Parts: sequence; structure tokens; C-alpha cells
Amino acid sequence: MSASMKQANSQHAVLITGASSGIGLALAMQYVAEGYQVFACGRNAQRLNTIKGATPLVFDINDKHQIEKAAEQLTHHLQQDNLTLKMVILNAGSCEYINNPVQFDGALFERVIQTNVISMGYCLENFLPLIAVNGRVGLMSSSATYLPFPKAEAYGASKAAVNYLASSLRLDLKVHGIGVSVICPGFVKTPLTDKNDFAMPMQISADKAATAIMHGMQTGKSEIHFPKRFTYLLKLMSCLPSAVINNMLTPKADKA
Repeated sequence: MSASMKQANSQHAVLITGASSGIGLALAMQYVAEGYQVFACGRNAQRLNTIKGATPLVFDINDKHQIEKAAEQLTHHLQQDNLTLKMVILNAGSCEYINNPVQFDGALFERVIQTNVISMGYCLENFLPLIAVNGRVGLMSSSATYLPFPKAEAYGASKAAVNYLASSLRLDLKVHGIGVSVICPGFVKTPLTDKNDFAMPMQISADKAATAIMHGMQTGKSEIHFPKRFTYLLKLMSCLPSAVINNMLTPKADKA
């Protein structure tokens, strides 16, 4: 990027939740490199402080009072440094699987919905009023929403909720000059996916994911999905009859 473009971005701010690792960390570092004023959010102050050039905002997305305090701090920074908040990327989330559907884990289901959906609502409540006209909010979903997957009852339901939230919010925010992007990654190598014990085809790095998200946010994409070979395959499969999909994706019974 040219020095003039970096200078133009220097008064533009980006807020990123879940910035202490994975996609969020890669996004924070790339936006800093592009000259933006980055507010890197997360629970781990030590990790956030290692992002050179970013301003850390330490809070737990599951604590609405901490979110409110973070919004107050953000407001102070924006006013003090005469910054314009151009983008908010609500990237933070979690993933847990339902291993025994007969003994459905309601507490697990609640935790995932709380972290991936409810907390997003509180973030929107506090950060949306600070976004400038012609700004954009990005909501982290997943390509898992294109098809039903085994054990993903909690995670998939939470991300399906994010998709609908983004679609509805996009309609209502248009008159206010704020765009909405829903982000649907395939498999990305992060500390979260490192816990998976199954094959993750066409997995990409967090840096490549961040580059795709930045491009999609900059160009105003309503849906940012990647890697395209993988996500288009899932979209194509979703057009098959439900009986065929169920047959393909139903886990095989364990042999006695």
C-alpha cells in the first residue's frame, strides 16, 4: 500500500473482537499494516499488548457491563484522537459439539448460543451507535450453515442465528448508511480448529482468511465466504434433495 493511502486510513478506526488469536489477531495485524487505527478486543491483555500499533480494549464479550465500559473507552479514544469508526468486526466466538444427542447437553447449548449470539447483541447495542455513516459491521458466521453437520447442533444453530441477524440488520441499517457483512469461513487454522479431531478439507491460514475478510469489507460484500472452492461446493451440495443430504452426512453407526 502507498504511503498516501496509509495516511488516508490513519484517521479511520477498526474495532475487532476476538483479536488475541486466530482470525482476529491476523485481522488486527493486517489492518495496522494498512494504516488503520485498530482497537483490538479480547480477554487476554498480555496477548493484545503484543499487537504493535493497536490499542487494546480488554473485556469479556459475555459480560455486558464490561462491553459497556469498553464502549465508553472507545468513545473517549475516538473523540480524543478525532477518529472515525469505519468498521466493527464481531469475530469472537466459540465452538463446542454435542457428542451424545440422546443425552443432549443443554448447558453446552446455552454456552454456545450465549457466546456466539447473545453477546453479539450486546456488542451491537454498544458499538453500532459509534459507527460512522458509510461504515460497515461484519458478523462472524460459518460455512457450516450451508449444510447440517453431525454434532453441530449448538454451533450450527448459533451461526444460523447470526446469518438471519445479519440479513435483517442489513435492511434496517441501510437507511442509516451502515452496511452489514456476514462472514462465512470454511476451515481456518486457528487455536479453535486445532481442537478438532476430524478432517478439515481445504483448510487455509488465518492470514489468508483475514485478507479475504478485509477485501470483502472494503468492497461492501453482503456475504464474505472463503475459500471459494470449498464454500461453493457446500452451496452446491445444499441444493440436493434433503434425503440425499441426510444420507451423505448421517454418521455411520459404530460396530458392536
